Amino acid sequence: MNESQHISAWINRPAIDVYRFAADPELLPQWAAGLASGELTRVGDTWVAQSPMGEITIEFTPANDLGVLDHVVNLPSGESVFNPLRVVPAGAQWCEVVFTLRRRPEMTDADYTADAAAVAADLATLKRILER
Repeated sequence: MNESQHISAWINRPAIDVYRFAADPELLPQWAAGLASGELTRVGDTWVAQSPMGEITIEFTPANDLGVLDHVVNLPSGESVFNPLRVVPAGAQWCEVVFTLRRRPEMTDADYTADAAAVAADLATLKRILER
């Protein structure tokens, strides 16, 4: 099944500020509860985290000037999920954070809807933190 949706949040902060915060794996538990809870541990080029799905590893795109925060999540099942994530500048003070949620083949409608809600909640938390 080829299905995806773009979930976004507009944030009233310069894109570089949002990128720097969101790109720091150690800050991930503060805003991405749908992905990780508790402390992340670095093991080589990957990060290990506890998630609602169990222990996962996360591989992040190297730091860049393009606002690309793509990451691969390796699930306890052994499945690897590529997650496109972008911080898109919109003038000097605003940016849009866009996550592309891709439906995995085994996902039910309820699972896909729940995943979308979790991503939207995470982006809302990111917005709330950065707009303080």
